[in-house]
Amino acid sequence: MSNQLKLKGNWNELKGKLKAKYGELTDDDLTYAEGQEDQLIGKLQQKTGVAKEELKEMIFAEEDK
Repeated sequence: MSNQLKLKGNWNELKGKLKAKYGELTDDDLTYAEGQEDQLIGKLQQKTGVAKEELKEMIFAEEDK
């Protein structure tokens, strides 16, 4: 399954987990538009200071659980 489909399927749950872990994230920061995963990850990277690969691992690994 593609990352795009995985992300779309569990986004609300994952969004809550990201907000809990990174309290500085707002709903605007976590606005997901289908096909815009790279832009979302870039925005999260700027806001949290976490490396791009680490964010991808966190986001896409969470969905596999």
